Amino acid sequence: MAKVTAAMVKELRDATGAGMMDCKKALVAADGDMQKAIDAMRKSGAAKAAKKAGRIAAEGVITVARDGNKVAMVEVNTETDFAAKNEQFLNFAQQAANAALKAATDDVEKIKAADFGDGQSVGEALTALIAKVGENMHLRRAAYVAAAADDTVGVYIHSNKKIGVITVLKGGDEALAKDVAMHVCASKPDFLKPEDVAKDVVEHERALQVEMAVKSGKPQAIAEKMVEGRMRKFTGEISLTGQPFVKNPDITVGQLLKEHQADALAFKRLEVGEGVEKKQENFAAEVQAQIAQAQK
Repeated sequence: MAKVTAAMVKELRDATGAGMMDCKKALVAADGDMQKAIDAMRKSGAAKAAKKAGRIAAEGVITVARDGNKVAMVEVNTETDFAAKNEQFLNFAQQAANAALKAATDDVEKIKAADFGDGQSVGEALTALIAKVGENMHLRRAAYVAAAADDTVGVYIHSNKKIGVITVLKGGDEALAKDVAMHVCASKPDFLKPEDVAKDVVEHERALQVEMAVKSGKPQAIAEKMVEGRMRKFTGEISLTGQPFVKNPDITVGQLLKEHQADALAFKRLEVGEGVEKKQENFAAEVQAQIAQAQK
């Protein structure tokens, strides 16, 4: 049987909103399988919400460089928020975005090999900055868009420089494209349109919903009919055009675009530290360890 750790219990609690003991029991029953535990808690009603687990922890910034309908965006990480506000770090991050735009790529290794200036590559400049600032840093991810000349591109970098979005529309204007980018920043869709939701995601959710409906006492045939409506709601909630528009929740993003004779073609979203677990420091334990070391 897999060992259930406190970190696993906390992750499940963050994902479901349920109590610590319920989370621990679910993980034990699922032999440590996080998704099985979430599904079981949803079926039993113990989960308050089925939100995707994923703690954002690493520090850093998102920067963007643009030349017409060509846009590059990069995520550069560092250990502390203090260092992320350092002028030299910010300058490097912007230069890295410029290099990505010039190289026309989202390949991190190619960006690192690109010219930074002063006879250095981006990677060499990063190594020099690490030595100077004294913190570990890395160029983690990049996004690159080269839209057609008649497409409309929107770019939005949140005020804290932690989230960046690029949107591409057919039709509309740049103000509309930026509004859609702001929506993507706030609502974090996983897919472009409801019909784009991955087949395995749809099948998993449908099976789960049918099982929950049957468990509530509905016959199988009725449960399957009920679920179709729920599935339309589900695919809408996780897709850009199906979500209520953040500036006017009375309409969906899809309806907003239709009003402006526009259509969504693509979006790219980067958020600092997404999917990276930050090391949790136990300062009391650290002090005790240092005392013990000094006494040896």
